[in-house]
Amino acid sequence: MIDRRKLESGGLILFLVLISAGLLLVVSSFVAALLWSLLAAILFQSLFHWLLGKWPGRRNAAAAATLLIILVAVIIPALAITGMVVDQSAGVYARVQSGQIDFARYFAQVHDALPQWVQHPLDRAGLGSFDTAQARIVQGLRSSFQSIAAQALSIGRNAAAFLLAFGVGLYVTFFLLRDGDRLGPAVRAALPLERAVADRLIDKFVAVVRATIKGSVVVALVQGALGAITFWIVGLPAALLWGLLMALAALLPAIGPALIWVPVAIYLLATGAVWQGVVVVVSGVAVIGLADNILRPILVGRDTGIPDWLVLVTTLGGIEVAGISGIVVGPLVAALFITGWQILAEQRQGREA
Repeated sequence: MIDRRKLESGGLILFLVLISAGLLLVVSSFVAALLWSLLAAILFQSLFHWLLGKWPGRRNAAAAATLLIILVAVIIPALAITGMVVDQSAGVYARVQSGQIDFARYFAQVHDALPQWVQHPLDRAGLGSFDTAQARIVQGLRSSFQSIAAQALSIGRNAAAFLLAFGVGLYVTFFLLRDGDRLGPAVRAALPLERAVADRLIDKFVAVVRATIKGSVVVALVQGALGAITFWIVGLPAALLWGLLMALAALLPAIGPALIWVPVAIYLLATGAVWQGVVVVVSGVAVIGLADNILRPILVGRDTGIPDWLVLVTTLGGIEVAGISGIVVGPLVAALFITGWQILAEQRQGREA
């Protein structure tokens, strides 16, 4: 005989799964906006509570003021920098197309300036003349700039959709800030997990979000800004664009901004720009490199417990799957994966004991 209570419970779970999938489908166009709204609410919750302490009982005013600070201090500068980077990218692409920038000649100059003991292995590997390598690299660079230009045009064509998602994100952030104290416990209580397990997973979620944004994104932006300033000092064209590339490289553990400044320094030294190359090397080692060691312990209160190699793989995979949001999504999935298996192992050990 069928247990009516189990049947009803199973039916409710099935209904929740289906309706949750339906909700995700309905809001799929705004997933990225909702994700960044959640991240902003988590990161700026302390600022909201500080303002609420100044204005007791005025939750709407505190949330609105917090949102205004986010808009002025974060969003507007980010949009302005993005516009300048797009302009510089378009300018570099135009110079590549017109032949003013000849990457093949640059790579040939570097090859000729290398010592013989470095040139010989390259020659044996078929890279002596750099013909094939040059063609591939130049094509890759041109494709990259074409992609950037296409993205810029896409943003222009889809300006209405972008503004709609942007508005939705700000609107949701306001309510997440205002009602976060009530929504958090409600979500925790609704999770079909033991209270201790739910607490541990939510704590890990918040810790990884804060560590990823504050300890990775902020540090990467600082390193990118320092790189852009360095490149501007030595007279490198499109310094802001190179700084952005350095910031993106800084998000990758074990690679970091050296992926950008080391080749630049090699090129400058190989082409006779000695003092410029020395400045880039000194800045890369003594300024850009140390920024991570100084800022990360200050910005991150505790370790996420994710190995560097897993952060690298999940960050790259997250970017491929979710675009820029993958910077957070990838490490977050990895952290919850590790935490979930740790909890399961601990529960099994407890039962066996």
